[in-house]
Amino acid sequence: MAEPAALTETGPDPSGPAVSLRGVTKVYDSGVAALGPIDLEVRKGEFVSLLGPSGCGKSTALRLIAGLNAPTSGTVRVFRPVVGVRGRHSVGFVFQEPTLMPWTSVRENVRLPLKLAHAPAREADARIDQALAQMGLAEFADAYPRELSGGMKMRVSLARALVTDPDILLMDEPFAALDEITRFRLNNDLLALWRDLRKTVIFVTHSVFESVYLSQRVIVMTSRPGRIAAEIGIETAEPRAEDFRTSVDYAGYCRKVSNALAPSHPGQHSP
Repeated sequence: MAEPAALTETGPDPSGPAVSLRGVTKVYDSGVAALGPIDLEVRKGEFVSLLGPSGCGKSTALRLIAGLNAPTSGTVRVFRPVVGVRGRHSVGFVFQEPTLMPWTSVRENVRLPLKLAHAPAREADARIDQALAQMGLAEFADAYPRELSGGMKMRVSLARALVTDPDILLMDEPFAALDEITRFRLNNDLLALWRDLRKTVIFVTHSVFESVYLSQRVIVMTSRPGRIAAEIGIETAEPRAEDFRTSVDYAGYCRKVSNALAPSHPGQHSP
């Protein structure tokens, strides 16, 4: 018997989770089964990482949540409060590559989603200034992407996502291409932003270490078609700081996540 038609639903339910996936699958036109079925709930204000090897459906799950693709079956529900401010989005998406426009400045790159939403210029300017300040970019507002390091370009991408004041921030391996020192610094900055803004964050990564450091909960996924192999809560004192990276608790959680990852895809997990 064929699966029922998939539904992607949104609604202003303040008592429910930020994101809910129920029986969700994704099969591409080529016949490749990329995802599921999976069931997942993410609470409002929670920081969750999706961890697994390439091709396990992590990025596919983000695109379904963002509404960029439709599921083949199952239901995706995303909490979207009533928004009265033009240019304010419920979901912000940070891709693996910064995807900046090389011909214009940092300020104008950050302005893009507000421009597309026809936000009033004065209001847009104030929101751009705020997003640049949040990401430590105020003095680089007039710089061009070619003048920035990889880490700074990713800060611009984050500022562009934050300028719409999203309730949910979806991040698809944003720091994967960066050197370790820059990656650690951006991990710390992202945690500080999350504590200050209390956004719901769903973060895709290949790194056990990164997932444990950032998350309140790590979702370990199997090889394609991606299913949930384990959900591991990271319970540690807040706010987290550099001393957590060298703690016994951190090492223990990394071991636990690695052990959960290994049975589903032996030899494929990365640190």
